[in-house]
Amino acid sequence: MTGITGPSRKNTFVLTIRDTDEVAAALRQALAEASPEERPGLERAAALVESTAAATETRLRARWVRSRLAAAGFTGDVGSVAAVKALRQAEPRLSLLAAVQLQREAVAHPE
Repeated sequence: MTGITGPSRKNTFVLTIRDTDEVAAALRQALAEASPEERPGLERAAALVESTAAATETRLRARWVRSRLAAAGFTGDVGSVAAVKALRQAEPRLSLLAAVQLQREAVAHPE
């Protein structure tokens, strides 16, 4: 889960909150109690949670940028000026500096 926080546009930053430990624990518990029919799906879910938990905060922010751009209907080049503009329109509280920094992370970490 990611959100924007900060007292002013000048100091706005993106805060990454990770709760994958709780999700992984719940999946392990469910897997321990699962029937043979349920096991393959739960094993796949557990593997997905583990791979997501291994992602760095930079990768998570890059993923967040791409998701915000997609939600805003932006389909152009993530490295473009238009992408920064679309990101700031999607998230009006982002400062220009924060939007550019986030854009650079998204460019550096393509999916």
